[in-house]
Amino acid sequence: MSDAFLSQTITITSDGEEIEAYAALVQDTAPRGGVVVIHHLPGYDEETKEIVRHFAALGYNAIMPNLYWRDAPGASPDDAAAAGRAKGGVPDERLVADVAGGAEFLRALPNSNGKVGVIGYCSGGRQSVLAACSLELDAAVDNYGAFVVGTPPEGFPLKVKPLYDLLGDLSCPLLGLFGVDDQYPSQEHVAELEGLLTEHGKEFEFHNYEGAGHAFFAVNRPAFRPEAAKDGWEKIAAFYGKHLGA
Repeated sequence: MSDAFLSQTITITSDGEEIEAYAALVQDTAPRGGVVVIHHLPGYDEETKEIVRHFAALGYNAIMPNLYWRDAPGASPDDAAAAGRAKGGVPDERLVADVAGGAEFLRALPNSNGKVGVIGYCSGGRQSVLAACSLELDAAVDNYGAFVVGTPPEGFPLKVKPLYDLLGDLSCPLLGLFGVDDQYPSQEHVAELEGLLTEHGKEFEFHNYEGAGHAFFAVNRPAFRPEAAKDGWEKIAAFYGKHLGA
């Protein structure tokens, strides 16, 4: 745990381009792991910045790239999210570059131990798996990410493809936290993903919460489920403690 960290808006480099990011950095010299936080589809908002600060309080350097920076630089979270949604979400290649930029920033810090994890919520859950299949990372967390497997229905606003072809490239252990009452991903999707990861010989740990649906971590939404969220945070802390070493 750490009670001395600095949180602020910064810029990082993604594929040769500067983008906005929000960082919370522990202010001591002890080596520690880092976490790249991938925000949900509603955007780069205050609630997700609080998650970044939470990881710093747990003892990790943490950073969240603003995935909508190119679509609407300087816009409010709602307007930036609307611009991103209008384009069907963030292109996969751009997401991977933004996470790579965040990971590079974290590894370059003087108190980095060289280990970096990634975590995402909602659309960011799928993107967390995408990043872990595309980059060399040390731990990944998927919080109810839709369409890691399965195809979006006709007319769905998120224009993404499932990750079937990439799952064999998963570079690190994966923690998955899901709501039993969720539709995307459904329990059938979770079981399918579990089976595919087992076939590929990957290390993973899944937990399914009764009485919880989508977005059960979101404290500012009716979907919030305190008991599931509390247990989920404990699972995340233990998982990162094992694989990132903070």
